[in-house]
Amino acid sequence: MNRLYNALQLKRLYQLKQLGIRYVPLVEKRNAPATTLPNDLEALERIVAECRLCALCKTRTKTVFGEGDPNASLMFVGEGPGAQEDMTGRPFVGRAGELLTKMIENAIEIPRSSVYIANIVKCRPPNNRVPTPEEAYTCLPFLMKQIEIVSPKVVVALGATAYHYLTGDKSGITKVRGEVVDMGAYKLIPTYHPSYLLRNPSAKKEVYQDLLKIKRLLCEN
Repeated sequence: MNRLYNALQLKRLYQLKQLGIRYVPLVEKRNAPATTLPNDLEALERIVAECRLCALCKTRTKTVFGEGDPNASLMFVGEGPGAQEDMTGRPFVGRAGELLTKMIENAIEIPRSSVYIANIVKCRPPNNRVPTPEEAYTCLPFLMKQIEIVSPKVVVALGATAYHYLTGDKSGITKVRGEVVDMGAYKLIPTYHPSYLLRNPSAKKEVYQDLLKIKRLLCEN
């Protein structure tokens, strides 16, 4: 709840910035009200579908909320939708998605349908660029609520962008890849994004070791 509150506060600050406000006095921190976002994935998805809080809404075809088992023990978080995801409204359906499916089913040995998959931002950044901090922090409360609702045991951060916004750590992905980060309610493991593996096939061996670690963690819990 604290991480969700912080993300919501950051979103509000960016909205104030868009209105021309450059300074907001420090106020006493309070717990976010339980009614801030719905505790239901379908209701949350409807809110995301109507979101107009950042400029990405102007260039998207569809929002890409996320999909999978709403009670999954394992969740994957990527950076943002690509072209095919933008057209279909589903996460990881292009070449990177095909590789992610193989990673899940061949290494962890569970069906893709039994995990939950989402992204840091729900709309495609133009030309597949990295989301800006404003875009990421505006969208982050939706992701944090998804994690809260699904309540996975393990979250896999696919790439540096996902790792950075989930943890606040700006370390490079090559430095932290494969580490187990205790997030309190769940364990987080960063690894390379499938798109990176398509460009650098030699890194698949390292990711395979990460996937085996994930599999062990799931068996331990």
